[in-house]
Amino acid sequence: MFDLAQCEAENLDVNYFTMYEPTGRQFPHLAFLWPALAATSASEFAASAAKQFSGLAFGAQASPATAEPKWTTPNAVALELKTVRLRDFTTGRDGIPTLVCAPFALHGAAVVDLAPGHSLVAALRDAGLRRLLVTDWRSADADMRFLAIDDYLADLNVLVDQLGGMVDLVGLCQGGWMSLLYAARFPTKVHKLVLAGAPIDIAAGQSGLSALVDASPLELFQELVKLGDGRVLGHKVLNLWGPEILDSEDIHQLLQTQQPIGSPAFAKLEAIFRDWYAWTVDLPGTYYLEVIERLYKRNELATGNFVALGETIDLANVRAPVFLLAARDDELVAPAQLFATERLINTPPHKIRKDMVPCRHVGLFMGRAVLNKSWPRIVRWIVGSDASENAKPQLGSVSQRR
Repeated sequence: MFDLAQCEAENLDVNYFTMYEPTGRQFPHLAFLWPALAATSASEFAASAAKQFSGLAFGAQASPATAEPKWTTPNAVALELKTVRLRDFTTGRDGIPTLVCAPFALHGAAVVDLAPGHSLVAALRDAGLRRLLVTDWRSADADMRFLAIDDYLADLNVLVDQLGGMVDLVGLCQGGWMSLLYAARFPTKVHKLVLAGAPIDIAAGQSGLSALVDASPLELFQELVKLGDGRVLGHKVLNLWGPEILDSEDIHQLLQTQQPIGSPAFAKLEAIFRDWYAWTVDLPGTYYLEVIERLYKRNELATGNFVALGETIDLANVRAPVFLLAARDDELVAPAQLFATERLINTPPHKIRKDMVPCRHVGLFMGRAVLNKSWPRIVRWIVGSDASENAKPQLGSVSQRR
């Protein structure tokens, strides 16, 4: 767990960590099952039981949304691979390109470009990033069911080479651990690294998601893959990772909008969010099980046992400047899971920045207040115009506490 004594020694806000409640109401329909799952060994949890549990949790009536969410900001597809489209939002050709590694989990990459006023892409461009690109990971079809982490890491490397062989890399959520993995495997190709809401050291803290994975035997996840004929079908597992239906107050809080509930402006924004939330991606079964077992259950990235593209990954290979952005009320990634990165890498302390903001997970990428305050500061750090870049690292946004 995060060292509270160390927080006090460094004059950090310990209340941020003592207030953190990882297993709140985000998973109410499964909470009653956790003790039973924790008490059941993997060998005892038969595939037939997993199948029954899957049907109970996910329901038989789930069906995929028909329309993929639209991107708000005009862009061009600069390169298209089997796993990913490289979306180009560039407005100028000078400087090192910034590549946003979007999450490849349940929802689409349009999380970074939801709507006007709630677009990370727009916030980054408005703050001064001119060469900006995003990984738009493609939903896995049946032919992709055996793709593994190595396949995605290799294609990420193709994208970086396409951009000249060096990038400022911004990893979001599940795209964050992939970005750190990439930076350790190819340290000369990452100029600066930003990790936002990324699970790096699962043992450093516990969130609702990591608690669920820890309490569930591997057979459960293997059964999900079998039920999807080698894939994890996003629309079938949507209810597992979060509530099936978000109410208007939840959406209002996530988006940090000033538009009042019930107003025409909020109704339009709410509809856009619901369409984005309902559309899900399918994951290759091999990739999914590797993430569950290697990242969450074995914690191989933090323990130095992760093998990627033929090499054992040593996070100490990372010496690039790093910015860590956490959500104080994150239901999916405990802040300590992200901030543990600092002790795992070899970046000099004065080149590591940390910030924690009062929001939930997706608020990091689409919350209006975070986009208006935190991300412009990160851009200034990326381009080197942040006067406090060489200051002692500490948690920011104290003025935003509730």
